[in-house]
Amino acid sequence: MTVDACAALVQRGDPDRFAAVMAAPPAARARLFPLYAFNLEVARAPWVTEQPLIAEIRLQFWRDMLTAAKPRAHEVAGPLHALLQDSPVLVPLLDGLIEARRHDITREPFASDTAFDAYLEATSATLLWAAALTLGAAPETETAFRALGWASGLANYLRAVPALTARNLQPLVNPEPKAVRILAAEGMNHLTIARSQRGNFGVAAPAALAAWAAGRLLRQAHDNPTRVSEGSLALSEFSKRGALVWMALTGRF
Repeated sequence: MTVDACAALVQRGDPDRFAAVMAAPPAARARLFPLYAFNLEVARAPWVTEQPLIAEIRLQFWRDMLTAAKPRAHEVAGPLHALLQDSPVLVPLLDGLIEARRHDITREPFASDTAFDAYLEATSATLLWAAALTLGAAPETETAFRALGWASGLANYLRAVPALTARNLQPLVNPEPKAVRILAAEGMNHLTIARSQRGNFGVAAPAALAAWAAGRLLRQAHDNPTRVSEGSLALSEFSKRGALVWMALTGRF
């Protein structure tokens, strides 16, 4: 139960976020990998079974682990427990993130744009704010980090639309190209909010690296919304490396 084990999990299951963490200073990696390994386990819990009760049990396991006196028998448990002992402010945030993932168990479409917005806020926005807090973010940067997390979450969600559709699900409230363009524009608006305050990120700036691909992906979705349904919303390997290196060197996104 080491940070290395968490890093290996993230590398296999969330390679883009793994690359972002590896671009951060070593001290930040030790705090971010347990958090992102936890998120990976929670995010996939509703999808590893078709039985809702088993999925609920899996999510409850992680909720219980947030407040457990001792780490449980899981490779993420030890590093996560140590992180939470050092940063107890994360507990209610991560508990809310787990609760939001119960929507994935139901396989039901989002009832409204507001419900979809709340889902991204409770999952992706909360995760990036939690990452920022682990690195010492100031309270006044919460709005910016959450806006960045929301935009990044939307970009990742749009990439997942074809896979979700293949499961006979309805991932978007309105999948029409015009609606997708409006949604992408909203994501870009969130990026604008985050950019206006990035000078205040301070020691927590490495947490923002997780959103390194968001701007380019959202621009693609805005300029050609059909790329979302076609499954062609993606960056080339060259673009990936360039975008991440640029952000790591300049802090711009």
